[in-house]
Amino acid sequence: METQIKEKLSILPAQPGCYLMKNKQGTIIYVGKAKVLRNRVRSYFTGSNDKKTQRLVSEIRDFEYIITSSDLEALVLEQNLIKKYEPRYNILLKDDKTYPFIKITKEEHPRLITTRKVKKDGAKYFGPYPNAQAANETKKLLDRLYPLRKCRTMPDRVCLYYHIGQCLAPCEFDVPKETNQQMIQEMTSFLNGGHKEIKASIEKKMYEASEKMEFERAKELRDQIKHIEAVMEKQKMTMTDQTNRDVFGYYVDRGWMCIQVFFVRQGKLIERDVSMFPTYQDPLDDFYTFIGQFYLEEQHKLPKEIFVPDAADDGMLKEFLQANVRKPQRGQKKELVKLAEKNAKMALNEKFQLIERDEKRTIHAVEKLGEAMHIDTPHRIEAFDNSNIQGVDPVSAMVSFLDGKPDKKQYRKYKVKTVEGPDDYESMREVVRRRYLRLLKDELPLPDLIVIDGGSGQISAAQEILADELGLAIPVCGLAKDDKHKTSQLMMGDPPRKVELKKTSEEFYLLQRIQDEVHRFAISFHRNVRKQSMFTSILDEVDGIGEKRKRQLLKEFGSLKRLKEASVEEIERAGVPRAVAESLAETIQQESRK
Repeated sequence: METQIKEKLSILPAQPGCYLMKNKQGTIIYVGKAKVLRNRVRSYFTGSNDKKTQRLVSEIRDFEYIITSSDLEALVLEQNLIKKYEPRYNILLKDDKTYPFIKITKEEHPRLITTRKVKKDGAKYFGPYPNAQAANETKKLLDRLYPLRKCRTMPDRVCLYYHIGQCLAPCEFDVPKETNQQMIQEMTSFLNGGHKEIKASIEKKMYEASEKMEFERAKELRDQIKHIEAVMEKQKMTMTDQTNRDVFGYYVDRGWMCIQVFFVRQGKLIERDVSMFPTYQDPLDDFYTFIGQFYLEEQHKLPKEIFVPDAADDGMLKEFLQANVRKPQRGQKKELVKLAEKNAKMALNEKFQLIERDEKRTIHAVEKLGEAMHIDTPHRIEAFDNSNIQGVDPVSAMVSFLDGKPDKKQYRKYKVKTVEGPDDYESMREVVRRRYLRLLKDELPLPDLIVIDGGSGQISAAQEILADELGLAIPVCGLAKDDKHKTSQLMMGDPPRKVELKKTSEEFYLLQRIQDEVHRFAISFHRNVRKQSMFTSILDEVDGIGEKRKRQLLKEFGSLKRLKEASVEEIERAGVPRAVAESLAETIQQESRK
């Protein structure tokens, strides 16, 4: 343990607050909260911890803490700090799933749509529907029953929906406000659990139509009743009342937590959410963190009631979420919480083997790779690859892996600007220079290892830029390929030398995945660049087509093939003057004859 950390541990206050753990680069890697900061933070550095916590502690080089006046205040602060810094060891706690809602828009002529975003726009939202198919089926049913406007922008004539009876065509006919309000009221009743009343009303209309000998109308109403029954019988009844509620249960074992959320809507258990992640502090604190992010990130709408297990502080959660949070004590509601906890336990037990296998392929592979290369564990690995055809349209791509998994938000594409002809070494120098100058300028975290798709020449080119120009001591390695274009060996050092790795080891498989991914990313980028350059090269020959019209035509046609197949009239409809369109069509014909 470093002296700086020992000194800080000795003066920690016995008060509630948040703590921020930092690695050697000063990057915040974990944020936690505690009722007693002194006890919680010291627990990481004393006594025995499981392997995953040891992994976290091994990276800690410093920490900060912020005192709060209460445990609730610490929870609020923790939410804000996680959102701001997105620490690597907290990221698995975050629930990034979004579920569809059914929405009735607040417009002069409302629409019924499905959406994954809940906004404060005055519209009515119903859900969530964790099963997207259930949301779509319910919407289709309501479209059959209630002919609200379907078009996003009002057209100038009636469309197919009017002719099949699913729209009143306010674009052409006067639709009274009262008619829209009546439909919205009935749809709201339906989505809030009143489908039985709607079904009874339709049945009454069906019998009336039958008595009037309007058999075709009666058949339509009968089909509507069948659709209601088909949609609603797929949802399992669990509660006798009609209250919308979310039911939380969790289970912890071997340092992992599983949280299950049951979505109960109109008295029916429609679906569940399952989340699993490692826990590094008191499990109850991680539960509070999760439930806060579950709702406060605006991915989930607060229901009328939230049920939580006995161990949770429902009073604090009620104040924190500004919602009706309860701990059921008996009966069916208590059994529902127990059922969520039972499901969490079963899911965690079933997933342990998969979790261990995944860790072996990722985190353990990264640790073994660091040992084989005699460097610190390379948690973040960045890999580069060049792509060109005889020096034409040279590009480079970079992929990033965090703890053995792709971190696609950090992927980058580069068009090579300063190199002429097929020069892999100069291309590598340029993109490495651009990438790490940017990170230094923006004071962003640097990778622990750089992987170059190539041999000793490419490795030396990258090392030259990093060490001589930028003064960075980041380990660089290269991946050479065999005659079959498959990963053959790992090389590093100055001059580069072979690093012995078993080809059946997880660390070797990790390198293969990294090399395949960066190659795929570079090739797909190069193909797109070539398509655009081929497309725009013809446009450059035509007077009257500048950058703005190039972008316009590229957006409209998307490829050279489609542009060649277009008529003068189609080109003109894309916003090009007639004379310019004719000139372009003639240029395309001349190009085709070559």
